[in-house]
Amino acid sequence: MSTPAKIEAATPLADLDIRAIYDRYVGTFGSRQPEDIVQLHAPSGTFWLHAGGKPVQGRGAIATTFAGFFRQWPQFGFEIYRVIFADRHWVLDWAATAVLKGPDGADRPVRFDCLDVVEVDEDGLVLRKDTFVDSAQVREALAAP
Repeated sequence: MSTPAKIEAATPLADLDIRAIYDRYVGTFGSRQPEDIVQLHAPSGTFWLHAGGKPVQGRGAIATTFAGFFRQWPQFGFEIYRVIFADRHWVLDWAATAVLKGPDGADRPVRFDCLDVVEVDEDGLVLRKDTFVDSAQVREALAAP
């Protein structure tokens, strides 16, 4: 019989305004400037896109990963469905939007649903960000003519 994983509870920090941290992060992410975005991450923070890859750690690796996303998904944008806040994290239910070129050179808008779980440290920096994507929607977006 396996032993259940230990669950660590984050210590609530009364002076941490998670909504303000979220607002700053989402506003900065919308700028599509990886170097600005990673300044809101802890120096040893982790980002993991749960789409078959492995997590990346550290601001440099996270910036490189985000820069790759913005190249892959031109005109990247997002639509927020809802946000759930807790003491030291938020869960963001959202859709990624972008415009890809079709085989005929015409612009083709794409969209797929995502879910972020974002944990912050005691300084209000992103300690860990996990992004889950609807892989069926991504495959459909990439395969469309």
